[in-house]
Amino acid sequence: MPVSLASIRYLLIDMDGVLYRGQTGLPGGPELIAFCEEHGIQYLLVTNNSTLTPAQFVARLGSMGIHVPESAVMTSGGATAAYLSTLAPAGTRVNVVGEAALIDALEQRGFVIAGRNAEYVVCGWDKGITFEKLKTACLAIRDGATFIGTNGDKTYPLEKDIIPGAGSLLAALVAATDVEPLVVGKPEPIIFDQALNALGASRHETAILGDRLDTDILGGKRAGITTIMVLTGISSAEEAAAFEAPPDLTFDDLPALVEAWRRALGS
Repeated sequence: MPVSLASIRYLLIDMDGVLYRGQTGLPGGPELIAFCEEHGIQYLLVTNNSTLTPAQFVARLGSMGIHVPESAVMTSGGATAAYLSTLAPAGTRVNVVGEAALIDALEQRGFVIAGRNAEYVVCGWDKGITFEKLKTACLAIRDGATFIGTNGDKTYPLEKDIIPGAGSLLAALVAATDVEPLVVGKPEPIIFDQALNALGASRHETAILGDRLDTDILGGKRAGITTIMVLTGISSAEEAAAFEAPPDLTFDDLPALVEAWRRALGS
């Protein structure tokens, strides 16, 4: 059955490759948020990027003319800390491969950052990765620590380049330990369930808007929600057509999506 934009009342929005690439805003970001607010469409910005806090994302978006509250941002780091709090009590030792924002999210939940003696290893994107960080995480996992990944994105889109992402670091640890991580971020169900619960959203009225087939679109399909792809990030139209779970709707960019959505609502 054809998907109608008019039926969407809740929207999960990816950021990297959708609202911006690197430090550069993409066309249509402010207009999309304004459109959602104008039409009462509740939204949540859901990103696999664990290197910034919600407050830092709000500041970055604000510099691009996109104004949202911190409560409208869910990061894979925050989602991972929230999930870990359902498994382990405050005070549990956690080794982190990641940046300050991920450490902050875990410490806010009461976890204690540790070395090889950690009970859990949490790995996210880390642009300051060192051999020592990988070695300590490897040894902790080999000693029996539970291995958790914030997300499996192998790459990250900059303005003109594509660089290694968190999934590349997970792959290094998998190769060194023969242990597969439990992954929280897209396309896995944990972050989708958290996002839907945060919005109080029904699945049949919810869509995810993203640029990656292997995270946003695949995860949305698995979650049973509508999938909308824009061609301003990682995946191409040709890849989408051949993908195992092609997006329900595809647009060149955000202005094209907003225009189509206005037509669907007769506005």
